[in-house]
Amino acid sequence: MKMHDQKGSELLLDVRNLETHFYGEESVTRALGGVSFQIGKGETLGIVGESGCGKSVTALSILRLLPKQTAKTVGGEILFEGRNLLNLSEREMRKIRGDRIAMVFQDPMTSLSPVHTVGRQIAEAIEIHSHASRSEALEKSLEMLRLVRIADPERRLNNYPHEMSGGMRQRAMIAMALACSPELLIVDEPTTALDVTIQAQILRLIVDLKERTGTAVMFITHDLGVVAETCQRVIVMYAGRVVEQSSVMDLFDCPMHPYTKGLMRSMPDPRRGRQQRLAEIPGIVPSLREPIVGCSFAPRCPFATDICREKTPSLRDVRPGHSAACWRAEEVIGT
Repeated sequence: MKMHDQKGSELLLDVRNLETHFYGEESVTRALGGVSFQIGKGETLGIVGESGCGKSVTALSILRLLPKQTAKTVGGEILFEGRNLLNLSEREMRKIRGDRIAMVFQDPMTSLSPVHTVGRQIAEAIEIHSHASRSEALEKSLEMLRLVRIADPERRLNNYPHEMSGGMRQRAMIAMALACSPELLIVDEPTTALDVTIQAQILRLIVDLKERTGTAVMFITHDLGVVAETCQRVIVMYAGRVVEQSSVMDLFDCPMHPYTKGLMRSMPDPRRGRQQRLAEIPGIVPSLREPIVGCSFAPRCPFATDICREKTPSLRDVRPGHSAACWRAEEVIGT
């Protein structure tokens, strides 16, 4: 029996109550505190939130790439096509990473080997997962560089990463990630170090490739503008929890969590010119080393009442397909 997500498409990834902790000498950081979401086949889901909210930790938990000495997923399930990834052996996970689930990291210079050509690195992934010969893998690598629209791909195949621009390196990372036709592509802040023009090109490329290949995409970003351009659904994270989840259109039309409203108010408005002062969310993010009583956003929230400070809100459907972890979501809507 095939499972389906909330929108009726066939379910690919189902993350349930995921909890991940980091262990120091004298403290425990509760990086994820019960994260749940779904991704359907061919869907693009955006995960948005400020630095430290748990976006990248969520991705690394899914791929089981966290450092074993200091981090552990202590609760929940990660169901990929019905199989719980947390129950698989390391050997079984290696077959999934790069083949069924691939990831494009923030900084390609830390992900690409400086002592191997780009073509060799793409080919190696193809050889491992597809059992292709070296010549077949290199031919496929060239095909992938063409697919991601790198100019003069025959020459670039033999380039080392330092011989390529930042935009080219990011395209090479995308080529490597897509080389084995994964079911799910995780993209973590792919345009952080790039200028605005190259950012737009990379975003268009990811959207075009997703439509061409049918790969589902999990898009991690702090930029709501990127979410609007690339995603179908979105979850908003704060302090290691999901605080809002909806379609992208519904989120922009009717944000239901005060934190989401704060993120939107902090976005520049081109209509107001250069003299505008960006709104800021007062206060600081709570420490994840201490237990959080009540709503984690309550100390910074203008809507907070006693129940917010005393009892943790669960993620609930406020409207069909639109959920928020807020005791006062209905009142937030009207502001």
